[in-house]
Amino acid sequence: MLVSILLWLLVGLLVLALVIVACLVAATLWIAAKAERLVSSSGQFVEIDGNRIHYVETGEGRPIVFVHGLGAQLHQFRHTLFSRFGPGYRLIALDRPGSGYSVRARGATGRLPEQAEIVRRFIETLGLKRPLVVGHSLGGAVTLTLAVEHPEAISGIALLAPLTHLEAGVREKAGLLYIRSRLWRRIMPIPSLYRQASDMRGRPWSSSSRRRPFPPTTWSMAADGSG
Repeated sequence: MLVSILLWLLVGLLVLALVIVACLVAATLWIAAKAERLVSSSGQFVEIDGNRIHYVETGEGRPIVFVHGLGAQLHQFRHTLFSRFGPGYRLIALDRPGSGYSVRARGATGRLPEQAEIVRRFIETLGLKRPLVVGHSLGGAVTLTLAVEHPEAISGIALLAPLTHLEAGVREKAGLLYIRSRLWRRIMPIPSLYRQASDMRGRPWSSSSRRRPFPPTTWSMAADGSG
């Protein structure tokens, strides 16, 4: 009798676990579908060493590559900065692997040298001639790594609130964002994706908030220190 009760409890717990997993999967699919409807892929894709990189570009002239930070995507730059530039620039923003619509290669670690190498290969694949690279937050750390390890690939860097060193307690807090299992990454819903997509629907800048466009001669510090 006791064995029968225990078996029924075990079966009940197993069914409950399956229902919970099914609900998480359904929630993830719903959130992903909502986000994709609100912010669809609006650019092009390029394959780089198993990574499928999504990017947008506009304009002609001196190339500038934008690298976003943690929890962001290319629209962070596209909707806020692109319209502020005058003529004479080729502006390119990419989704880092695993962010936005970019898909990370199997076995990728996401470490800074690896991401910097992907950006270098991206520059090479698009045939960009020593672009200026703009990095924000974690993208700033990627940009700094690119400048240190591949200075020949760029003309200079511009950093916006960059991550430059580890701070006490950050590893523990950021650890909650690191999910090793590919299966759990697919199962667990991430509501922030939906919130980001909802935020991107509105107009990011009103006509009264736009500043004078950057002149074509505006440039940033060179990687070789020449200005």
